[in-house]
Amino acid sequence: MIDRRLVTNFDWLLVVLLAAVVGCGAINLYSAASSFENVGTPVFLKQLYWFAIGLGVMCAVAMIGHQRLATLAYPFYALVVVALMAVLLWGRVVGGAQRWLALGPIVVQPSELARLAVILVLAQYFQRRDQNEPYNLRQLVIPCALMALPALLILKQPDLGTAVMVLIVGGSIILVNGVKLFSLTMAGGAFLGALPLVWTFLKDYQKKRIFSFLDPESDPLGASYHLIQSKIAVGSGQFMGKGWMAGTQSQLHFLPEQHTDFAFSVLAEEWGFVGGVVVLILLAAVVYRGLVQALRAKDRLGMLMVVGATACVFWPSFINVGMVVGMFPVVGIPLPFISYGGSSLITTMAALGLIQSVAMRRFVFRRQ
Repeated sequence: MIDRRLVTNFDWLLVVLLAAVVGCGAINLYSAASSFENVGTPVFLKQLYWFAIGLGVMCAVAMIGHQRLATLAYPFYALVVVALMAVLLWGRVVGGAQRWLALGPIVVQPSELARLAVILVLAQYFQRRDQNEPYNLRQLVIPCALMALPALLILKQPDLGTAVMVLIVGGSIILVNGVKLFSLTMAGGAFLGALPLVWTFLKDYQKKRIFSFLDPESDPLGASYHLIQSKIAVGSGQFMGKGWMAGTQSQLHFLPEQHTDFAFSVLAEEWGFVGGVVVLILLAAVVYRGLVQALRAKDRLGMLMVVGATACVFWPSFINVGMVVGMFPVVGIPLPFISYGGSSLITTMAALGLIQSVAMRRFVFRRQ
């Protein structure tokens, strides 16, 4: 028999916010993909299908419970690492990237699961250590290694955007636990010192994207093309936009990847500053609900999981919007719930299931 308190503490407002932002995304995808050749199911309808599946995944994760999921953290992490290694050996190559693994009729992208694996394994690692003092570098060697291993395997695919997200989500969990200022400064210095090594892992097209970010006019028809067209689309929308399905950059195919990485550019062109702000407010509200549940969590494990899950929404939103307006290099990070992508959407919904799980059980545990 299901405890009534589980249903009572379910965050229904979070579901309403998710439905609202996914609805905005579906409307935007209808326009962004309206000029595509009609082959199979329309993109916007696929996104709604994925959202329905994602809701089921979110509810399943919520019902399992975060305490029980924590016991599976290390086996799940090991499974994801093995899958990432298998991708490098036998993965399917699409568009020059080797990111997909075919399991019979099912094709999966293990790199998306790496975010969940890092959240679970770091939450499990830190909740077992009762420490009031901030951590130093020596104490952070193991957690840093736990998030660096999948990130490096993903970077080899190559998938810079997802690798960055794994590191940022893991870093968010580490920072919440507290890090000594000296250690944080030393870590920052070590990161800057490691950049030349990271540079050697990057493909030529990724290096060109970084150069084009620093000097967009250096290659306007090549590496800088995506960024320039995106900025034109965002700027031409002005305050109220050109109107739904009236954006010239998307309808005339000037804007590349307009239904995935640059979906927000389409939205800003057609709905203007007002439409962009509405979507950002909805995303901010989702993040806010996550932070509220983190503060309400009654156990340390739950709090850490919610922080990681919230980071899965905040950081991709922050980076993607910054990317399409020219504040960051083009790294291929989709905008949650707005950009098309089944694997990304379901993974994010699974992360939000962790938030629901903690919210539903806050009456069970005392804060540790």
